[in-house]
Amino acid sequence: MAMTQTRRRLSREERYRQLVETAWQLIGEEGTEALTLGRLAERSGVTKPVVYDHFETRLGLLAALYKDYDARQNALMDQALRTCAPTLAEVSRVIASSYVRCVMRQGREIPGIIAALAGSPQLEEIKREYESAFIEKCRCVLSPYAPGHKISTASLWGMLGAANGLSYAAAQGEISTAQAEDELRTLIVAMVERGRKPASGKDRGEKGG
Repeated sequence: MAMTQTRRRLSREERYRQLVETAWQLIGEEGTEALTLGRLAERSGVTKPVVYDHFETRLGLLAALYKDYDARQNALMDQALRTCAPTLAEVSRVIASSYVRCVMRQGREIPGIIAALAGSPQLEEIKREYESAFIEKCRCVLSPYAPGHKISTASLWGMLGAANGLSYAAAQGEISTAQAEDELRTLIVAMVERGRKPASGKDRGEKGG
């Protein structure tokens, strides 16, 4: 006699996670343009109202994906920062490797998501909000190693631009992951140490004529 298996009903949070993970898979295989709420429902084996209940619109789904990406990036960095040595070299290495590896993990998906975000003022505002939070986190962990414990906001935005450029170059295969991480780490150290007084001639062991 065959036994009837009862499928466990997913909680709202579990269903949300399933939909987000399926959306990432869909983008990875078919690109961002293929991602619609209807296509996501079909791929997830649920009805369209279930997907609409979680995201309402395609823009809402894109925002949820960017939020998920940002949360993963922060979790990866926070975990590494808790265990690394409290030195500029190590903290810079953690920031560089966490940023680059998170982009590499998502592969081709992230550039498409960011491009889609740029097409909506509302989503661009969400993206900028998360970027600002990332910059403030970097300011907090790097400032103790800077002259006067201060790093300019302009420098931090420049660092973020470099992080994006190097990460996406690595994702496209233009440079290796190791090259991207090493270059970004070097840039971060240089940014933090900017403003230190150069060694005097006496300090360098130079003698007057």
